[in-house]
Amino acid sequence: MQIDKPHKRPKGESIVPMINVVFLLLIFFLMTSRLVEPAPFKVTPPTAASEKKPEAEPVIFLDKDGTLSFEGAEAEAAIANVKAISGTSAVIRLRADQRVPSSLAAKVLSDLAVAGLSNVELIVVPQ
Repeated sequence: MQIDKPHKRPKGESIVPMINVVFLLLIFFLMTSRLVEPAPFKVTPPTAASEKKPEAEPVIFLDKDGTLSFEGAEAEAAIANVKAISGTSAVIRLRADQRVPSSLAAKVLSDLAVAGLSNVELIVVPQ
């Protein structure tokens, strides 16, 4: 008499393909993401009807209280750092809070012009 061998239970689904997909997605997002330096303070840019987007670097931040910042430096040191890094002919981007009084923004633009940085673009949000 011949006795049949007991049937082995089938193993569950392998999770190796799912792990492979997760790692591929992780690599994809790491390769396509862009690391951006965080802003030194929260700034809400004003809106504009124009759709032209500035493409230049560096970016100077101006908060609602009139604090000027660039790469950790504030006030006159920020302007000096921008001038040292980009020179006087580069386009400078100014990211100002929408609550900044126009007189204060004009003063900052004047200070930048006195320092030789007269090519300044204001970053705005399209309407």
